[in-house]
Amino acid sequence: MKRQQSGFTLVEIAIVLVIIGLLLGGVLKGQELVNSAKVKNFINDFRSTQLLIYGYQDKFKAIPGDDANATTHVGTAGVTLLTPTPGTLGNGRIEGNFNSVNAADESVAFWQQVRLAGLSTGSTDFTSPAAVLPTNADGGRLGIQSVSPITTSGTAMPGAYFVCSDGISGKLAKQIDITMDDGNTETGSVRVTAAGYSGTATAAVATTAIVDSTNYIVCVAY
Repeated sequence: MKRQQSGFTLVEIAIVLVIIGLLLGGVLKGQELVNSAKVKNFINDFRSTQLLIYGYQDKFKAIPGDDANATTHVGTAGVTLLTPTPGTLGNGRIEGNFNSVNAADESVAFWQQVRLAGLSTGSTDFTSPAAVLPTNADGGRLGIQSVSPITTSGTAMPGAYFVCSDGISGKLAKQIDITMDDGNTETGSVRVTAAGYSGTATAAVATTAIVDSTNYIVCVAY
């Protein structure tokens, strides 16, 4: 006598498919929420760094990092104050690359001075700058400089200061531009360029050429 083989009914299969769909939907929604939180975090980095300049100026009438009287303004017992190249101090510019780890650069001294001024959190011991300089939500460097880091059709990105954040995926870089600017990564106050900035301005990457999974540098001009 043959034994009757049992299997899944259409109803059971339908229920399984619905459950799988719900699980996948939950995973995708969760990833979307994570990405949204990161974008907000990146944007907060850009805006708060700009406010550090205004806060320091209001307090000491000088630009952090470029402050020729930093010893008087933020000098603290027990803390070795960074001493950027004297020849450029007080010229209203933040010299050095945003991603520099050179203690002689104003872009590095910027972070020590705003922290000593009580405007930002973080270590004020810059014996090893690379260990205490700020990073973004994905671990990329966050920094500021006065020289335009990005060009579009050979023309420098306009602005007095440029806050840049490295290691941002293309997908999130596009979302940052949409949220903060015009949605075009080659124009406006928010632009995107390839990773690896070393002091020479590089070309902005067109929105259509950005690869979602590739990391880029996003810069905001102020």
